[in-house]
Amino acid sequence: MARKSILVVDDEKSQREILEMILSGEGYDVTTASSGEAAMKFVADRHFDLVLTDLKMTGMSGLDLLKELTDFDKSIIVLLLTAHGTVDSAVDALRLGAFDYLQKPYDRVKLLDTVSRALNKLTNLDAEIVSESPEMDKVKKLIVKVAKSNSTVLIRGESGTGKELIARAIHNNSLRASEVFQAVNCAAINENLLESELFGHEKGSFTGAIGEKKGLFEVADGGTLFLDEIGELDISLQAKILRALQEKQIRRVGGTREINTDVRVVAATNRDLLKMSQDGRFREDLYYRLNVLSIELPALRERRTDVPILMNYFLEKHTRGTNFKVTIENSARKLLENYSYPGNVRQLESAIERAILLCENNVITTEDLPPEMVRENAPTNSADLFKLPAEGINFEDVERSLIMQAMDRTDNNITKSAKLLGLTFRTLQYRLEKFGFKKEGAEEEEG
Repeated sequence: MARKSILVVDDEKSQREILEMILSGEGYDVTTASSGEAAMKFVADRHFDLVLTDLKMTGMSGLDLLKELTDFDKSIIVLLLTAHGTVDSAVDALRLGAFDYLQKPYDRVKLLDTVSRALNKLTNLDAEIVSESPEMDKVKKLIVKVAKSNSTVLIRGESGTGKELIARAIHNNSLRASEVFQAVNCAAINENLLESELFGHEKGSFTGAIGEKKGLFEVADGGTLFLDEIGELDISLQAKILRALQEKQIRRVGGTREINTDVRVVAATNRDLLKMSQDGRFREDLYYRLNVLSIELPALRERRTDVPILMNYFLEKHTRGTNFKVTIENSARKLLENYSYPGNVRQLESAIERAILLCENNVITTEDLPPEMVRENAPTNSADLFKLPAEGINFEDVERSLIMQAMDRTDNNITKSAKLLGLTFRTLQYRLEKFGFKKEGAEEEEG
């Protein structure tokens, strides 16, 4: 694993040299900058896992640098060094997104412990989130930053990108990690039942309510509640969610008393909630209440370097506990690496699991992969589609077969069949007559 990289920023040369010596001695890759302006140039040119900056500097202050870094890349982890008289400013920096601060004169052990604490969260996330792409590296850093707060988080991304995995990582790296994590898919539960699922109900509150029931807001008290596909919520239920977030109180279905809850809500959606709120389909006040902190998950096609890593991970996952080792043939591996994955990571895992069940002799070939993957990667050049056998062919038989296939696929529509075959309408009509195809059996859309 590559060494973690740290950028040290201080306008005092002696302080830079001391910090560089301490951190380099622990195996970190250290770069130093004499000002905030110089630091921003370094950050623009290369990746750093952590920035350690003095708070009070000539020119751009550490607080100003923090703001610049956050505007440039919200995922950058920042630690501050502060003198006794500037502790209040350091506390302000925490509110602006700094990971932590150290008060001067700092203790070497505490310095290394704080640096290690910040970087270890990234290392722990490497075990939870299978990825080595720069796109997901930014997501990991954002998780480290948002996990320490109790604010609501909105995770946005296409279906199958792993939004629940990210929600669990936020919980596992938070101060609530020892408490319960509850997840509910808002699109998978009937609207009438979802309110009871979230808020609970009292005995007799509706037909079938034979006893009282705690809702997930109560069950997750002290922990984290993950609301997946929150864009599917009915407007009336959105109002009750908003109240629960604002007042930290809920009322069971059929109940009259207020119940206090201490729940951190992480929500997720694959829809554009802002546009939905502008169209009146999602409450604008709830959108802004959910979107206090946000994480955008990239689609798998946007982080292709992760595909081989995920392939191997799912291969090991779905053969774990068996006594055989499955491998992937090069042609199948290439096909998997080049596929567009509209279903994202979930689709890749499904394809690997399917192929393991279908393959022979523990070797996955292209024949074991889903048809849609094979079709997308099929050659489009007609010269590559057909190979002339050594013994030759009957050309008319091949022509007749292709025409009949096209007509079957289009329910005997001549215009659509002609497009499939790359022929004009008249040419296909002539050839159909040549092969004795009855004209009255075909539909024409010419014109």
